[in-house]
Amino acid sequence: MKALVFHGPNKKSWEEKPKPVLQQATDAIVRITKTTICGTDLHIMKGDVPEVTDGRILGHEGVGIVEETGVAVLNFKKGDPVLISCITSCGKCEYCKRGMYSHCENGGWILGHLIDGTQAEYVRIPFADTSLYHIPEGSDEEALVMLSDILPTGFECGVLNGKIKPGDTVAIVGAGPIGLAALITAQFYTPAEIIMIDPDENRLAVAKKMGAGLTINNRSEDAVARVMEITFKRGADVVIEAVGIPATFELCEYLVAPGGTIANIGVHGKSVELHLETLWARNISMTTRLVDTVTTPMLLKMVQSKKVNAKQLITHHFQLSDIIKAYDTFGNAAREKALKVVLTNQAS
Repeated sequence: MKALVFHGPNKKSWEEKPKPVLQQATDAIVRITKTTICGTDLHIMKGDVPEVTDGRILGHEGVGIVEETGVAVLNFKKGDPVLISCITSCGKCEYCKRGMYSHCENGGWILGHLIDGTQAEYVRIPFADTSLYHIPEGSDEEALVMLSDILPTGFECGVLNGKIKPGDTVAIVGAGPIGLAALITAQFYTPAEIIMIDPDENRLAVAKKMGAGLTINNRSEDAVARVMEITFKRGADVVIEAVGIPATFELCEYLVAPGGTIANIGVHGKSVELHLETLWARNISMTTRLVDTVTTPMLLKMVQSKKVNAKQLITHHFQLSDIIKAYDTFGNAAREKALKVVLTNQAS
């Protein structure tokens, strides 16, 4: 089969790899129909995730058709259309029983990280019964690709960890796909104001269409001063970090109101500066999280009922065989006006 293979920082190739085979009785082999590229994949390409080794097939999102199942797989059979979760869950360990699937002792975030992933014609899914979801008949597969990772991540790591309440002022730093996913799902809780902060005017315009009440270009405007002006010098009740670099995390520290919460989503490859000299007495909470995908069933219903328009996050389409070009487009998002890209497997 063909696959996108990582060969060290800034080195990747579309090449021939052996088709995956069942290794455990709980495995399934899935033929990929559609997949995408995540901001985390760009962090991997930059060398921010050193656990990813030379030769690894990248990708942790997608939908496909079950090709083969192990003898212990009970909920899926050959031919079933499925949504692949970015998080692999055994369903039996202590963390899984607590709903912390991201810390599964036998899984977690392993696809495209510690084992071969979904940017390929076929992928092996461990613990298929608890790591795949049936796709309802008549579903829009492109929209469902957004449920593999981006929507549950924005919702769980940003909105739920941020404890957004009706009437809150919410500031989201970063209007990329993950920040926009937080924006979409934050509206479940009717905050009074959602402020989107980003240096890219195109992304801010998109955020406005998706429900942001106010947008701030922090390249041309002092974001802290503007937020303080809007909030009568209080700051934002919830600040969501959706980028993953020191400058944006530090910005969040200046934006949060007394008693507020900073919810980090970003994948950080470098240390950040924590200003406890100013924050120690402000009664703030700070949260981190890797998505657990516990909300995927609920979000699947929301997408199916058209209460959530996940497809609005997609800007570009490619054939899977054009994935190198797709990486270039996604990696130069400002130039290409890109959000999420969807890759379709011609061989499917």
